[in-house]
Amino acid sequence: MSGRRFFRTIQVKLVIIYLLLILVAMQLIGVYFISTVKASLTDNFTTNMKEQADILSKLAAPNLSIKPNSDSEANAENTENLSLVVRNLFSISGTEVQVLDGNGRVVATSLQVPESYIGKKNTSLAVSRALTGISDNEEEIIDENGIRKKIIALPVTYNDNDKVVGAVYMVASMDSLYDTVNRVNQIFFSGTLIALSLTGILGILLAHTITSPIQGLTRQAAAVADGKFDLQVPVLGDDEIGRLSSAFNDMTIRLKEALSVNEEENEKLASILSNMSDGVIAADENGKVIVWNRRSQEMLDVRTCEGCSLPELLGMPEQKYQELQKGREQTVILSRDDEEDGADDAEGILRVTFTPIHRRDKGITGTIAVLQDVTEQEKLEQSRRQFVANVSHELRTPLTTIKSYAEALNDGALDERELSERFVGVIRNETERMIRLVTDLLHLSRLDSNQAPLRRRETNIHEMLDEVTDRFSFQLRQKSIRASIIVDRDLKSAWLDRDQIDQVLDNLISNAIKYTLEGGSIELSARKPDAATIAISVMDTGIGIPKKDLSRIFDRFYRVDKARSRNMGGTGLGLSIAREIVKAHGGTVSLKSELNEGTTVTFTLPALQEEGETA
Repeated sequence: MSGRRFFRTIQVKLVIIYLLLILVAMQLIGVYFISTVKASLTDNFTTNMKEQADILSKLAAPNLSIKPNSDSEANAENTENLSLVVRNLFSISGTEVQVLDGNGRVVATSLQVPESYIGKKNTSLAVSRALTGISDNEEEIIDENGIRKKIIALPVTYNDNDKVVGAVYMVASMDSLYDTVNRVNQIFFSGTLIALSLTGILGILLAHTITSPIQGLTRQAAAVADGKFDLQVPVLGDDEIGRLSSAFNDMTIRLKEALSVNEEENEKLASILSNMSDGVIAADENGKVIVWNRRSQEMLDVRTCEGCSLPELLGMPEQKYQELQKGREQTVILSRDDEEDGADDAEGILRVTFTPIHRRDKGITGTIAVLQDVTEQEKLEQSRRQFVANVSHELRTPLTTIKSYAEALNDGALDERELSERFVGVIRNETERMIRLVTDLLHLSRLDSNQAPLRRRETNIHEMLDEVTDRFSFQLRQKSIRASIIVDRDLKSAWLDRDQIDQVLDNLISNAIKYTLEGGSIELSARKPDAATIAISVMDTGIGIPKKDLSRIFDRFYRVDKARSRNMGGTGLGLSIAREIVKAHGGTVSLKSELNEGTTVTFTLPALQEEGETA
């Protein structure tokens, strides 16, 4: 591991870069220089051979131009003289030289060979080309001993008519040339090693001058991380590293000042928290309290919050706390009971606002809970709800109608019996409608204020649904609506408030009859989707509800068709009351509807074996 860390240091990387640069440069120079030297030596070697061959061709031309049928003694003398010249000139250089006549036969040679060698014919391609008058005949070969040789063949012409009378054939070894090239290679290799060694030493020294200040900066950064702000990095020059050292020293000074300011701000924050009128509690992601103020201890009546769990401290279920913790900002109301006096009324009401603490790239890392004493505000709000429940603008319509018909009767309509009876009937209907409206408002008010306690008792589900259809049998027969009841076999009875659930069913059946055309059907069903839940549904084939109204259908006083709903005697509170009753039982209400196809309202209740015990 330490070896890997060593090779990852800047110093080693710089030295390796220097060595690679020198190595690449030396290789490029060596390849270019050696190839140039080799080409130059080869050209000089070839030129020297051509010059020697040219001189020999000029010397041999007079002898080769003599016709064979001339004086034999003169020919023999000329041949001997030519052989003597060839042996004397080329015996030292080691070059094999042959002088050939016009037929390609050997006339003279530089080798010490038997006399029988003279007169043999040379059949090489270079000789054949030379005898045809081609002067550019050269090639390189490697013989059976692995020796590289150069071959040159030049035609021998006579000056009078430029007739080719013979050829000069030369074969020279190139070992000395390649030995020279190899020595140059060795020199470059040795020079490269020396250059790399010197570069490595100089690179280490140069890299040390760069990395030494960086190491000083690293040590200073580690000291700053440990809280030591008094040390300063030495500035060794005005180069980039020197400016970096100076900037680091300035950063250390500013960081020290920023920490001092932060400590002052923390002291101010602690002072503000301790003197706030609201309670403040901060918890980490696990719900453990880490910060609190004195006011929160007074509100919660605890001596200390250290090591406490926030949900336990506030007295709420863990599941509820997790739901609040995930929200951006949610509020919950807590009641404090006066246990000493044994009073039923709450001594005080706390509103707790939860705000998650977000940290970049880490999500939610904690929660801040702000506690406010809203006892008086809650009492005022409760009074306002009661007032709104008792004095609703929905009372205005029946009162106005009653007033207008009463005035009409006072103006003389009493004298006309038929007209007066009709007006009295309208007044009676509006009065009954107003009574129903007030009754519904009072019922909602009791539900809102939790003044309508549940009186659970064991109830037979099938019997309850039968009684509902019996109560509406007259209305069903009037509109020729078929009513059916479907109850699961394993669903016998449940613990619930029979009166309130009857009110829910009455509202749902009444709405289904109102908005189902003649000849339609209504189905009441009860089932158990799971062991802990009972689901009761009312499905009709009525006119349905538009999609735009589905989200507001449970709002108070909301009507899809206001004029038609009033004419049918609706108050707009039936579904709201039904929802509040179901919620009081711990259940939920859902509604599905398709326009001109029908509506299905389903409410669920917890399946209890007896009051307070889950099935």
